[in-house]
Amino acid sequence: MKAYYILLFTVLLSFSCNSVKRTERFVSQGNYDEAINLAVKKLKKDKTAKEFDKHIKHLEVAFLKATDRDLREIEFLKKDKSTSSAKKVYYTYLDLKDRQNKIRPLLPLHSREMGRKANFIFSDYSNEILNSKENYLKALYQEAQLYLNSNLKRDFRSAFNVLCEIDEVQPNYRDVKKLKEDAHFYGTDFVLVELNNHTGQFIPFRLEQDLLDFNTYDLNEFWKEYHGKPEQEINYDLGIDLNFQSIQISPERISEKQFTRKERVKDGYNYRYDRGGNIIKDSLGNPIKVDKFKDVSALVTITTQQKSVFVGGEVVYKDLNNKRRLKNFPLSAEFIFENVFLKYRGDKRALSNEDMQLLTNHFIIFPSNEQMVLDAGTVIKDNFREILINNPF
Repeated sequence: MKAYYILLFTVLLSFSCNSVKRTERFVSQGNYDEAINLAVKKLKKDKTAKEFDKHIKHLEVAFLKATDRDLREIEFLKKDKSTSSAKKVYYTYLDLKDRQNKIRPLLPLHSREMGRKANFIFSDYSNEILNSKENYLKALYQEAQLYLNSNLKRDFRSAFNVLCEIDEVQPNYRDVKKLKEDAHFYGTDFVLVELNNHTGQFIPFRLEQDLLDFNTYDLNEFWKEYHGKPEQEINYDLGIDLNFQSIQISPERISEKQFTRKERVKDGYNYRYDRGGNIIKDSLGNPIKVDKFKDVSALVTITTQQKSVFVGGEVVYKDLNNKRRLKNFPLSAEFIFENVFLKYRGDKRALSNEDMQLLTNHFIIFPSNEQMVLDAGTVIKDNFREILINNPF
């Protein structure tokens, strides 16, 4: 048992030495925050533990060097008036504050090796954080204004991203909410979709409404909006023509097929007799029965109702400003109505399992031409949605 504790102590000491070496290496390489994080992690376990004592020294050195580095970096960045520099100044002050907050709960820290308490000089960065935050927000706001003064959609989209960054730093800052709405509106590609019927046949109004209701398409395109009807005060740069070129509806067809089903089925039973004409019984005294079979048949009539519709057309992408076609895609759909039912004459026991399923069906009134086109329209809509998703402008 004693040997076990010696081995365990040796392993723990080895881990401790390795972590101390890592912390020392981080400091020598200038990775001060990595050194601080590792030292804090170890000291949280037991800041009085002998094996963690060297972490206190490394923590003091890393904190001093990290603070000095960041303050010198801030002084340099303040000379640059760019948005990126203002951002870095703000977040560097936050880092200075967070670094102090990591160490503060561990204080005081007494190092046996140094023979004294570790010396950490903390500062109150509250005013610096507030001032640098305001400078950062002003820089972002001015950058957004520059983008908003452009007439290019890509600049309005850039403005929106900058305004979102402002929202992350300071919600409800100035009129950012209104500016975001404007940036999104002017950065959006509005697409006017028109349905054209070149078939010479009637297209149900319900189908037109459904195809042009883009709220049901679930396209999830932030910078693109589809309209089935033109709206005032919107300049449509892009257009889509949904052209129906043919609608072919087959006549109603009824076909019949007759089959004779034959089956050998059980039809009662007989008793088993011995040579003397006596009923043979089993060991329990019960009469032994023998199944009796019979050949049965039925005349089966299977009736099939069929009607189909084919809708063909194309989707055309257009540049409305330059009045030219960009690309086009074929679009088609077929819908088939089919109903199968069965009637029979004869012995029902001759029917197969499939026959029994069809026996539950019955004659159905054929759907109207309008309903057939509507049913095909569901497929058309799915295909149209796939074209929009897979073929952006």
